[in-house]
Amino acid sequence: MSQPVVLITGAARRIGAEISRCLHAQGYNLIMHYHHSEQDASALASSLNRARPDSVRLLQQDLTRLDDINAMADRALSCFGRLSALVNNASAFYPSRFGDITPAQWLELSATNAAAPLLLSQALTPALKREKGAIVNMVDIHAANGLRHHLPYSMAKNALATLTRALAAELAPDIRVNGIAPGPIIWPEHELNEAQKRRVLGSVPMGRLGSPQEIADTVAFLLEGPDYLTGQIIALDGGRSCQSLPEA
Repeated sequence: MSQPVVLITGAARRIGAEISRCLHAQGYNLIMHYHHSEQDASALASSLNRARPDSVRLLQQDLTRLDDINAMADRALSCFGRLSALVNNASAFYPSRFGDITPAQWLELSATNAAAPLLLSQALTPALKREKGAIVNMVDIHAANGLRHHLPYSMAKNALATLTRALAAELAPDIRVNGIAPGPIIWPEHELNEAQKRRVLGSVPMGRLGSPQEIADTVAFLLEGPDYLTGQIIALDGGRSCQSLPEA
């Protein structure tokens, strides 16, 4: 097979689904990971396989079961016998107010956002080295300073940012590792009222939400090169992270 093969975690819905469509259109064979979203994953895989037969395989896994990550990697490699790229997109995201944070919240948020990407990258490194492959991690613009009422999530994304830069040095020159730090792209599934949405958009110089397609296009850019680009985290946030301080 001449088509490159990519494993995308959290591939069935929202941004993950758009990444799947984009990379498939660019000629990748897909290994689409999902956890609970079997119906969405099956529908998307069927649609893509109709467009290009036998180009998409599904892989179910609970990423909080860290002892199973090596077996997950083995199952991924058995799909097409090779791997060219890994996109660590899957992420648990919900509020967890300081004072009420539970061990279960910490374990879920840290596992999906940091520990699973670490262990999956480690398990798949030999296969990616054979293909001079690439890894893209989905970070967050709030990784550095934290998002209010989302402390465990922010800590985990900060760890993922560190992982991105450290792995880039560790795995060069065989594997390139980069990240994307999205700003507001899709409203979160937990409710925001209209006033909250206006405040968010008011903090974005571009004055709008980003689109999943813009994320997917950036993933494709990072996977395809340039070959000298590694260890970078692109803030795709409409300028939100580089605003000047307000005038006095």
